[in-house]
Amino acid sequence: MALTLACAAPGAWAGGRATPASAASPAPGSRNAPFQFSVIGHVWRDSGGGVDSVGDESALRRALADAGAASPAFIVATGVKAGAEPCSDKLYGQRRQLFNEVEVPLIVSLAGSDWTECLNSAGRSNAIERLNRLRELLFTDSQSLGGRRLTLTRQSGTAKFRSYAENAHWEVGNVLFATINLPAKNNHFRPEAGRNSEYEDRLVANRAWLHRLFALAEHRKLDGLVLFSDGDVGLQAERGFSLLSGFLPKQDGYAEPRRQIRNLAEQYKGTVLLVDAQGTGSEPAINWHGKVGHLSLAADWAEVRVAPGAATLFVVKGGNADAAAQ
Repeated sequence: MALTLACAAPGAWAGGRATPASAASPAPGSRNAPFQFSVIGHVWRDSGGGVDSVGDESALRRALADAGAASPAFIVATGVKAGAEPCSDKLYGQRRQLFNEVEVPLIVSLAGSDWTECLNSAGRSNAIERLNRLRELLFTDSQSLGGRRLTLTRQSGTAKFRSYAENAHWEVGNVLFATINLPAKNNHFRPEAGRNSEYEDRLVANRAWLHRLFALAEHRKLDGLVLFSDGDVGLQAERGFSLLSGFLPKQDGYAEPRRQIRNLAEQYKGTVLLVDAQGTGSEPAINWHGKVGHLSLAADWAEVRVAPGAATLFVVKGGNADAAAQ
């Protein structure tokens, strides 16, 4: 049965609009028109059996219906399965079908539970093969999933990085949005000797991807850049953000992307919002450090309102995230 969700035209903002006090309201669909998007955390952590419990997909169905009810411009879903669910083509295909039943555009941001802990019949890691299979099933062309599609630009369009179809960017209004494969559990860094080829290759691809995103946002003079990932890179634990750096793991799989994002964000004139699925279950809120915001979701979803040209570019509906970037 299809998930019937109300669907507004791109640029529409159900529930009100925010514009600079000195400016007239922009026409709907224009580059500066306000809009909203929804993002879904790792809902299986709330499916009745603890973190990554098997449960069923009812929690995901509810989240998709709730997230789409306010007619967002698009939905980003973090992950396709719980860690304890099978890493099977059948399950991957079922979740793809479910995502396509949603009427609004839907973009998948891969989670570590989708592939990093997968094992073959001999009990050995099958992570790389499963990651490649997810790429074949979910990221086959330049379109999003969902009944109404968004055109995406995938990193796989570059010959050197043709494997990395899960990294995609798209533009709505005057904001650039992008996914990046940074899975939870330390970015799939494996301390065992000789087992880090996947991590190292992806590090190179992500390094090029981040440079490309920030360069594009700067070149197009976009108001903001939103980056979706499963793992929290720990930007607020980096020196200059907090005193938590001494508590980072000795072999920190997020060290390089964290440094790179921080350096690129400092040079970028617009606002940066990092969105991940490693929250603790509290009310979703954006934590701001200057012009860099961090939204970390748990087993929930959030509606983020975007007002290009306004003093506060990103606001989470509800919670305590209404403060503007300093």
